[in-house]
Amino acid sequence: MTEITFHTRVPEPVAYACRLLRKATKQGARVAVTGTPEALARLDRELWSFEPAEFIPHVRIAAGESVPPRLAPTLVWLCEDPSVLDLHEVVVNLGAPSVRGFESYARLIEIVSRDGADLAAARQRWKHYGDRGYRVAHHEIAA
Repeated sequence: MTEITFHTRVPEPVAYACRLLRKATKQGARVAVTGTPEALARLDRELWSFEPAEFIPHVRIAAGESVPPRLAPTLVWLCEDPSVLDLHEVVVNLGAPSVRGFESYARLIEIVSRDGADLAAARQRWKHYGDRGYRVAHHEIAA
């Protein structure tokens, strides 16, 4: 069963996602990141420059695109619909609706900002997962 964790009250969700992805790739985990096109574009830019001496290899797949075989070994994938991917262990949600196909992943991490609307949407996602019998863990980020 998918392990679900909400990381809430995150001051800078994209920067936080960069740090999570750095840690995950150092451990060799395959990660799909989902969110709005705007959030994914910002994350794409940040992954190129968030640390001066580091680069996190990643691929951005637009809706409806297929994955070129030469890119298949890449550990981090940015996509609006992670249900189309296979062989990924972790999915990170940057605030999109409930993750379609989340049950095919070993782990789901929801990153939630301090914004009231984002917190309210996260409550709905929490309920969505809970209503399906999933146990949800919570990790509140200190100020």
